[in-house]
Amino acid sequence: MTDTPARLLNLLSLLQTPREWPGSELAERLAVSPRTIRRDIDRLRDLGYPVEASRGAVGGYRLVAGAAMPPLLLDDEEAVAIAVGLRAGAGHAIEGVEEASVRALAKLEQVLPSRLRHRVSTLQNATLPLTRGDGATVAPQTLTALAGAVTGQEKVRFGYRAGDSTESKRLVEPYRLVSTGRRWYLVAYDLERSDWRTFRVDRVSDPFATGARYAARELPTGGAAAIMTRAMSRAQPELDLDVTFAAPAEFVAARLPSHLPPTPVTEDSCRLRARAVDSVEWLALRLALVDCAFTIHGPDQLITYVRELSARLRTAAA
Repeated sequence: MTDTPARLLNLLSLLQTPREWPGSELAERLAVSPRTIRRDIDRLRDLGYPVEASRGAVGGYRLVAGAAMPPLLLDDEEAVAIAVGLRAGAGHAIEGVEEASVRALAKLEQVLPSRLRHRVSTLQNATLPLTRGDGATVAPQTLTALAGAVTGQEKVRFGYRAGDSTESKRLVEPYRLVSTGRRWYLVAYDLERSDWRTFRVDRVSDPFATGARYAARELPTGGAAAIMTRAMSRAQPELDLDVTFAAPAEFVAARLPSHLPPTPVTEDSCRLRARAVDSVEWLALRLALVDCAFTIHGPDQLITYVRELSARLRTAAA
């Protein structure tokens, strides 16, 4: 590769991956000599990129944090992903991120090619985030600290407040951050409990990456999604749902989630019997959105909540 500017861009793109690159591997990737790699590293440093070199028989390079943030190289897919994420930033429970998202998005869209701006707009217009604010906001620095530890496979210490307000200190191997739209969760292996755990990020305090790296463990069957599903099932008790609808089963099924399938009773009615792990608040709203008459036979918690909700709605309408 004799085109020096193109080679520097490719070298920078490799270094922006969060890992240490042996000089020999960089030389092989770019089809140049190790001496050329050393010269190119010096050029990047002259341009303000903080490239750190490690000592040793092999030696390696990695991009580290500097006094200022240098320009980043993004491919098309990365640019689209960042733009969509910034647009959605105001809809997620991250404290104080809205204004910063708008500023960053303005800078990014100013330099996006028209073909990418069209992709971002198309994706954004075709999706609708459904979130519910409950006061559980996450400090951006907490989220970024955990994300950095996940990427770098570093063990993390943090304080954690459980649902019953019990405080504890945790040492974990972080695996994934999961956003449900309402909340952020950390899926991690808890070293002191010797088991996989999920942590609500809004209950995490003072996360600290220890610098100690870990080898990735084999996940349980189903991966991080299965861990999250089991954790949320334990947190939310199951409800035996029993509802009759004055509408055909096809009509009702089209307006309910797939895990709540109704069974036809007659041509103009159907019945839903299912075990649900959803909250009574969520179930009440989903039933109301079916847009037909219905009768709730159980559970009692749902009947009570719907009665209270209907009383509040009648008062509001009056």
